[in-house]
Amino acid sequence: MTTHLTSLGWTQFFNSQLSLDELETLTPVRIAEVRRRSLIALLADETRIELALTGEHVASDFAVGDFALTDGERIIRLLERRSLISRKAAGLTSDTQLIAANIDTLFITTSCNADMNEARLERYLAIAIEAGITPVVVITKADKPEDMGVDIYVSRAKALYEGAEVLAINAKDPTDIARLEPYCGAGQSVALVGSSGVGKSTIARGLTGQDLAVADIRDDDAKGRHTTTARSMYRMHAGGWLVDTPGMRELALHDASDGIDMLFADITEMATGCKFSDCQHETEPGCLIRAAIDAGDLDPDRLERWRKLKDEDLRNSESVAEARARGRKFSKMVKSTMKVKRARRGQ
Repeated sequence: MTTHLTSLGWTQFFNSQLSLDELETLTPVRIAEVRRRSLIALLADETRIELALTGEHVASDFAVGDFALTDGERIIRLLERRSLISRKAAGLTSDTQLIAANIDTLFITTSCNADMNEARLERYLAIAIEAGITPVVVITKADKPEDMGVDIYVSRAKALYEGAEVLAINAKDPTDIARLEPYCGAGQSVALVGSSGVGKSTIARGLTGQDLAVADIRDDDAKGRHTTTARSMYRMHAGGWLVDTPGMRELALHDASDGIDMLFADITEMATGCKFSDCQHETEPGCLIRAAIDAGDLDPDRLERWRKLKDEDLRNSESVAEARARGRKFSKMVKSTMKVKRARRGQ
């Protein structure tokens, strides 16, 4: 039964999680859409079914791309993920928002205009690296770059992380869209992230043929009026699956320290050679990072972006951990109270 799931991205990693009894009595599915009280899931033949969220499962437990087991009406068990993209939820809350699961490649979109922002790209790169997902920076509007040539935008992106491929394309040109297809073959899963208005929905439509919403660019500020507003999974022409996510302007990191360290490996490695282990890289003697800046070997702006990401990740990771601890403490208190009440009723 599970051999027919390979087109959905099923691998031995998921197969090994199933017991013999589950293989005989339950059906594996992949989550294609998360709604408030139900899930839309894909069967092995790619039929979409709606499954109720009942019992211990709530919508926030799931991400598009998850694999799960069902009895045909409801979710019985969520399988362990091979990769997960998440973020600290926007606003003052300390909750974690799941974005996409079991993704192979992350298309990080920006454009040849004012949207090009190194700090924003580094956030997405850190998330991809942390999750073990291949990052590909896709720079759109290559047919009409603003202010400078396309090569300048490509060079700026390549300077951020040598492990990421950078592609400059015209998202409306089928020939350029075809350059993305090596990442989109059968069994492969791709997610699209990027701010609104960079052509994310245009790329999604080119890869899938689905008539997804496309946002025009306002000439005054290069911001899109509207893009897709829900996460969904679509079959791509090349055989793989695309998870299309809405534009996220407030992408707050959490639990991404390893990804940040790898993204800024030059600074991370340099810091280990500083004279003091707790060096703040300000005015301390024997600071290799300050020496590199003075020598012109390290961009001070890059150091500042590293500081901000490290500080934000630490702050958000602590707040999320504290929220989880409070939740566990409250749950134990409720269980203890209910136990006492049942004991009293039994007297």
